[in-house]
Amino acid sequence: MNDGYPFTLAGQSLVALGSGALWWPEQRLLCVSDLHLGKSERLARRGGAHLPPYETRDTLLRLQAEIDAFQPKSVICLGDSFDDTTAAQSLPERERIWIARLQAGRQWIWIEGNHDPGPVSLGGSHMVELPLPPLTFRHIADPAQSGEISGHYHPKASIRTRLRTVTRPCFLVDGDRVILPAFGTYTGGLQSADNALRELMREEALAVLTGKTARPMPMPR
Repeated sequence: MNDGYPFTLAGQSLVALGSGALWWPEQRLLCVSDLHLGKSERLARRGGAHLPPYETRDTLLRLQAEIDAFQPKSVICLGDSFDDTTAAQSLPERERIWIARLQAGRQWIWIEGNHDPGPVSLGGSHMVELPLPPLTFRHIADPAQSGEISGHYHPKASIRTRLRTVTRPCFLVDGDRVILPAFGTYTGGLQSADNALRELMREEALAVLTGKTARPMPMPR
């Protein structure tokens, strides 16, 4: 677990991985958020930027690397797994087969997000949220809850070095919740200093920057 940052939430030992995935060793559970598969197709369909249509393959390749490394019993995709429902329906057969291979032999759960509100025609279970006491997995954080694992905001944070400022996707972690970074290749991010994130996270919250090594720092406010 050389690239990961271990921490506890609701008494459970978790690891924020440098890739942006979350690992729950006791449950052999891998969680990723905001894959946004099919984003280039959705942007082109709606008259937006024409991006190289390779982000789905790149995202699945990185997800496969984590699955190969940890061999999880369960995988939770924490919402906005697809850029919209049409993007899910339009996935090329190669990517559909790839997802089926990743699902084989393990429990796979799609959590509903605001971009993909409802089941898609792929394997696995589809849920609004998943309680696994003492933790609950949902797409958007509920300020009234604790022991919560969510995504949605695509948090990122910046760190200054001697030569430049580096901005990376990050986990936000405090005693109540963890908010995962977006795992998808073409996803943007919201700075941790944004009011929406400042109001959710305690003063002592950490930002755990992704990269070759997960790096914790006080959450920039």
